[in-house]
Amino acid sequence: MDRVVLVTGACGGIGSVLCERFVEAGDTVLALDIDAAALQALSARLGADKIAPVAVDLGDAAAVQQAVAVAVAQRGPVDVLVANAGAALGASLASTDAASWQHDIHLNLNGTYHTVEAVRASMIERQRGALVLIGSVNGLAALGHPAYSAAKAGLISYTKALAIELGRYGIRANIVCPGTVKTQAWQARVDKNPQVFEELKKWYPLRDFATPDDIADAVLFLASPQARVITGVALPVDGGLMAGNRLMAQELTLESF
Repeated sequence: MDRVVLVTGACGGIGSVLCERFVEAGDTVLALDIDAAALQALSARLGADKIAPVAVDLGDAAAVQQAVAVAVAQRGPVDVLVANAGAALGASLASTDAASWQHDIHLNLNGTYHTVEAVRASMIERQRGALVLIGSVNGLAALGHPAYSAAKAGLISYTKALAIELGRYGIRANIVCPGTVKTQAWQARVDKNPQVFEELKKWYPLRDFATPDDIADAVLFLASPQARVITGVALPVDGGLMAGNRLMAQELTLESF
């Protein structure tokens, strides 16, 4: 489609697939990640003519502004931002301390804000743009990782603020909320319990989990002209997890379904 797309967390399980899919669509990708070596490998794999590595820590607002400005000067202004970078430390309140709380809030919430700020003025000036944030079902329900969840809930509210304030400039803002996604991030849990995915299936109406490609499908749609009047939406891509609790419903109704 010949757009310039900024993807954060570009070297992760979802981020690398996002980069691949946008390149396949004919776009140029500004691939932002903290891991410079992984960015170079990504660029070599997908083509240096289509991937511009942007190595920067999202926690440093000034550095993000500068790094994005340099990439834009080389490849052109950003048409689409996919704010994908994120991570979680404390799995419960008991295992969360002040440092892990600050880490999760700063990366997931503040880091996304820093990235949006790096492209917002240019999008307003050009009177167009698409912002697609990557949230989580953790922002919609209590599912562990309280600091991460609080940050993702904050992103939903932030997305709505972006939609209502930037809509008059032709800028759309939406957030995709994945459920369980089979990526390398789950490996530690698989190592602890090789049956973890099989045991989790009972909570998902479709009895299946998203892949990075499923998340990319939703993102590419929301970033496309086909979604031209869709803004302010929080879209779960979760196998039906947020639709309700089938097991609880069975106990409430004394029916089996």
